[in-house]
Amino acid sequence: MSRSVMTRIRAVYDNTPFPEGQAVGLVVDPVLDRVRPMPLPGSRALHLTAGLLALAAGFALDAWALMERRRRTAGEFRLEEPESLVTTGPYAWCRHPMYVGSWLIHLGVGVIRGSGWVAVTLPVGAIAEHLGALAEERALHRAFGEEWADYRERVPRYAGWPRRRGRATA
Repeated sequence: MSRSVMTRIRAVYDNTPFPEGQAVGLVVDPVLDRVRPMPLPGSRALHLTAGLLALAAGFALDAWALMERRRRTAGEFRLEEPESLVTTGPYAWCRHPMYVGSWLIHLGVGVIRGSGWVAVTLPVGAIAEHLGALAEERALHRAFGEEWADYRERVPRYAGWPRRRGRATA
């Protein structure tokens, strides 16, 4: 493969908003299920319906957040190096919509498979990503200062409801 093709592949991979914790969970879940099955209660139709809803919601949220980020980028898009603080679209409701989207995708895949192991692999991945989110927030604070501090006070980290009103008091 030529160097330019590899460079393009790497650029796409680097800008793919799917956290490693969820990717690992999606690989580990079927392995655990094979070694020690832990089926979810309910019918196959219920698993398929609920799983597809979670999967669709996760992909939609990820796509919306990614489009909003790209819309706010003037130069070459780099997921890990934002040019500006994005506070519109899904970012008006939660500070990390791509993480929430990936969690919904993980949940959807696990439920479609009917694997109860998703109840273990999803939280483990989410905890790992939470630590990454805290580091991201420190970097955003350094990069955007008071603008970030104001945004952090107004918008919850993951869940969009209830929305905060004004500044929190210490």
